[in-house]
Amino acid sequence: MSIPRALSIAGSAARGGAGIQADLKTFQEMDVFGLSSITAIVATHPRMDQGVFPLKLDAIEAQVYTALRDIGADAIKTGMLFTEEIITHVAKWIEESDTSNIVVDPVMIGKMGSALLKDDAIEAVKTKLIPLATIITPNMPEAARLMETDQQLNSVDDLKQAAEELQKLGPKYVLVKGGRLEGPAVDVLFDGNEFRILEAPRIDTIHTNGAGCSYSAAITAQLAKGKTVPEAVEEAKKFITAAIRHSITFRRGVGPTYHAAYQKYGETGVNVTVE
Repeated sequence: MSIPRALSIAGSAARGGAGIQADLKTFQEMDVFGLSSITAIVATHPRMDQGVFPLKLDAIEAQVYTALRDIGADAIKTGMLFTEEIITHVAKWIEESDTSNIVVDPVMIGKMGSALLKDDAIEAVKTKLIPLATIITPNMPEAARLMETDQQLNSVDDLKQAAEELQKLGPKYVLVKGGRLEGPAVDVLFDGNEFRILEAPRIDTIHTNGAGCSYSAAITAQLAKGKTVPEAVEEAKKFITAAIRHSITFRRGVGPTYHAAYQKYGETGVNVTVE
């Protein structure tokens, strides 16, 4: 028996709704064998003023090496990498792998407000990691930060302009997520020639922890299964829309999306137009 395989190189989120935990849950729901390399642990210490605990580079490399040597990967996703050193080495390991489907989620700010990328690491993301990507999946603040502009994105036209600018950095596709816009939840996918506008109803909830991680993980899973990028993004949009629609409330803070929702309930609220 064989099964598609996907490797996530990202942070571990102790709350369970984002990071590696969200990625592995998403892979499992999409019938893809999930592998992981943890770059850092994201958790709140009860006494220390610290929320991110990076792993040593050797520990990260050992995980990537073991996963690719023993299992292999049909797709690789990067999430929170945190430092310039980690980004540089992850880019090198990806280049040395035989995996062609690369999803880069340029994680910078967590839902709970944690800084998940050091300021001096942005240039490494732009010059070393993004050019390797099949697709990058920034949200609106991340897109603006990658473009090094103080201008906020406020409309679908702004998303299109950002996608055009970011595509110049070298990825094959750019998906700019418009979750912070008013009105419907609109994302823009751009391949250098045409735009695909993915629209879903905006769901009235604050419980969206891990939505970005899960969305990009779903794209990764679909690419591992042999889907084209547009097919993978559309299926992932349905997955995350269902997950937000049926999101979960726990003891405190922003609750997570529900990864089992798409398989249990389906999702018919996503529309795609090509421009």
